[in-house]
Amino acid sequence: QVQLVESGGGLVQAGGSLRLSCAASGRIFSSYAMAWFRQAPGKEREFVAAVTGSGGMTIYADSVKGRFTISRDNAKNMVYLQMNSLKLEDTAAYFCAADIRPTRWEADRDYNYWGQGTQVTVSS
Repeated sequence: QVQLVESGGGLVQAGGSLRLSCAASGRIFSSYAMAWFRQAPGKEREFVAAVTGSGGMTIYADSVKGRFTISRDNAKNMVYLQMNSLKLEDTAAYFCAADIRPTRWEADRDYNYWGQGTQVTVSS
């Protein structure tokens, strides 16, 4: 079992930065792949980024590549999403997700554990 709690969301102007954090419970945190998804009002939840248990490999959606960075600190049971050069279209609720071995990194149905989400609003 893994419990996830996100934090760090807020209101930011376009072009600004935010760092989201996800605190995870569990003694085998390093065994879990971690990911961030987001969902805007009226839209389906979409993949943002993922990182392997060791942190050795990261995957990004094309829409955030070069602007967002996912990282993890296994000693602290934490995952982060550094978001730079934010755009209006990045406005969404952001969710942290975990699974031992997701079949497809970008598929939300392949992650069994989810946080409650944190809202990011980008203004012009």
